[in-house]
Parts: sequence; structure tokens; C-alpha cells
Amino acid sequence: MVQAICLAMEEKMKVVLLAGGYGTRISEESHLRPKPMVEIGDKPILWHIMKEYSYYGFYDFIICCGYKQQVIKEWFADYYLYNCDVTFDFTRENRMKVHNSVAEPWKVTLVDTGLNTMTGGRIKRVQKYIGNEAFLLTYGDGVSDINLRELLKFHQSHGKMMTLTAVNVEQRFGVLEMGEDSGIRSFREKSVDDGSRINAGYMVCQPEIFDYIEGDSTVFEKEPLETVARMGQLMAYKHDGYWQCMDTKREKEKLDALWRSGRAPWKVWSD
Repeated sequence: MVQAICLAMEEKMKVVLLAGGYGTRISEESHLRPKPMVEIGDKPILWHIMKEYSYYGFYDFIICCGYKQQVIKEWFADYYLYNCDVTFDFTRENRMKVHNSVAEPWKVTLVDTGLNTMTGGRIKRVQKYIGNEAFLLTYGDGVSDINLRELLKFHQSHGKMMTLTAVNVEQRFGVLEMGEDSGIRSFREKSVDDGSRINAGYMVCQPEIFDYIEGDSTVFEKEPLETVARMGQLMAYKHDGYWQCMDTKREKEKLDALWRSGRAPWKVWSD
């Protein structure tokens, strides 16, 4: 009984998605639309992220919009048109009939958090939609096969203010081992073990985190996280599985190829 109540409470947790930035590093795509709306396969990467969360039972989304926010809002407003067969009957009062209706178990709140607002400011602006509750938080430009239930369980086990997911990032170049005389002792190709752990997003926050965000100019990854870390209130959930952000056109093409091959590691849900 207690387990069932806890599960019900978890499923009501809100998921905050940061989707308001300019996406300047992938400008080939983002000059037309926000980076979270850049497509992997035939769906925006934002859709892929939401499908992962809903697979683990999280259906209530708050999306922090900014740059070209109308593209995101129009896509959700026309979700049926994009995903169903439709008949437009112009002979009978311009009626529209939706066939084989595709429904997601989602509640989606789209919030204009400003054009030039920093990440912390965007989170602060949606506080009124979250209330005094713990919430899930991530970026709208990365996919992973992380078990979100296990992430939440880890967060609840330590009782700290915040948990972020830490992943290993592979070195881009070959590794040199040199002596004091600058002579190269060995050379080997890059390995995932050469990388450092970084913040991959997929965070869990207690509502107290809002107290450490001053306003629109606050970069969440700077003062708030640095302060919480100094306080000993920031924990890392280590994920050694798949994670990939989409910062560049090359990364977009890599994700797209994986999806089209049917071997996308982040696709944990069934069609």
C-alpha cells in the first residue's frame, strides 16, 4: 500500500525542460527553429526526451520556452495533424476528421521565459507552476538511456537538495604520455576512460533550490550549483550507459543515423 502511494506521488512529479536558448553552435538548424525542435528521425529531439520520461511514468511537463517559442507552441497545438491521418471535408462546412488518433498521456505547460533569460532565470520563472514540490529537470538537447526511476530513488535515498546525472565524456583526440624531457613514451587512441565526469542534466531538485536563483541573469550552472555544492547539498548519480547531447550538426547527424538504423540506445519505449 505504501509503495503504491509513493509510486502515485512520483508519477505526479513535474518535469521541467529547458528549451529556450538560441542553439548557436548548431546554427545550421537553429536559425529556423529552437534547438529542441531539431528533428531526430522525423520527430523533434524534445519529443524523444519526453517519450523517455513518460516511459518511466512521468507525464506532467513544463517547457521553458524562449527563442522562437511559437514553433514549439504550434507543434504541440497541431500534434494530431503531425501524427494522425486527417480528412478535410470542404463540402460539409469545412470539417476536419482525425483518423487513428494518437494520444500521449502528457500534460504540457508551455511557458514564455523570455528571449535572453539565463538557465537559472528560466527555472525561476516556472516556479509558480511547480509549487513547493520536488521536480525533475533537464536540458532539451540531449538523450540518454538512464533509468529515471533509479535516479529518483537515489535522490530520495540521500536527502540532499539536488542530484545531477554525471556521465563520462570520451576524449576527442589520441592520448600522449610524455616524460620530463618532452619525449613521447607512448601513444594510444582515445578511450572513454580518459574522459572526465560532466553534468549531463537529468536532475532532481527540491523546491529549496529556488532560494538560490536571484533572477533572469542567473546562470543555473554557476552561482546556484556552486553554492549548493559548497553546502554539501549536491549529489551525483553516476550513469555509465548511453548519453549524447546535440550541440553540433555532426552530433545531430550521428543521432539521426542511429535512429534510422533502429539501434537508438535511448529508445527504451515501444512503438
